[in-house]
Amino acid sequence: MSQKPFKFKEFTIHQDQCAMKIGTDGVLLGAWASIKNHPFAILDIGAGTGIIALMMAQRSTAEVIDAIEIDDDAYEQCVDNFEQSPWGDRLFCYHASLEEFAEEIDDEYDLIISNPPFYSEDYKTENASRDKARFQDALPFHHLIEGVSKLLSKTGSFCVIVPFKEEANFIELALEHGLYPNDILHVKGHSTSEIKRSLMAFSFSQSDVSSKELIIETARHEYTPEYIALTKDFYLKM
Repeated sequence: MSQKPFKFKEFTIHQDQCAMKIGTDGVLLGAWASIKNHPFAILDIGAGTGIIALMMAQRSTAEVIDAIEIDDDAYEQCVDNFEQSPWGDRLFCYHASLEEFAEEIDDEYDLIISNPPFYSEDYKTENASRDKARFQDALPFHHLIEGVSKLLSKTGSFCVIVPFKEEANFIELALEHGLYPNDILHVKGHSTSEIKRSLMAFSFSQSDVSSKELIIETARHEYTPEYIALTKDFYLKM
């Protein structure tokens, strides 16, 4: 796993202190989350390196872009990445759990985004920080949804990425807190492979669900026009 800085077109991510390195999931979510309602305040839950918050700073005119990170090393790295970016005055990372944050903050957010830990299998590695970043027990889905329901504005949107096999369960938990799925993007590595990820947008407003599919590659490192269109503002070689 690379320790080197990851260079995007408008910012650089240092990731040597972070258990979870830059991956496709975070970039997909940061590029896909809709900003059509011109959010004033955005929150990234479980920020890691800060990649999603930084992507939102590049994409949007939001004046407040907050992030939460509980891991000590990841928090330090996130703060450093924020400070070295062109948007340091709009970005702020809190060193806290979601439960602590939701209890102490009275503000509401127009857009909440999370790339949560989601390997719920019993398998654990020898790296405690990586396990905390990867496994659901560090931020169970029901805790995530409960926190979002407290922090999201009445007209706000919540965007998340989960394994496809967790989609139905996640939607069921969200509905218990009055959050309805509005948009879903199913992601496949290749046209013949199974659906790997579900990107979902929720709000407190019920609507017909818009469901689409995204295929990443046609061959190894041969990307589809749809994937290029989604990520070209960020990846150097797109």
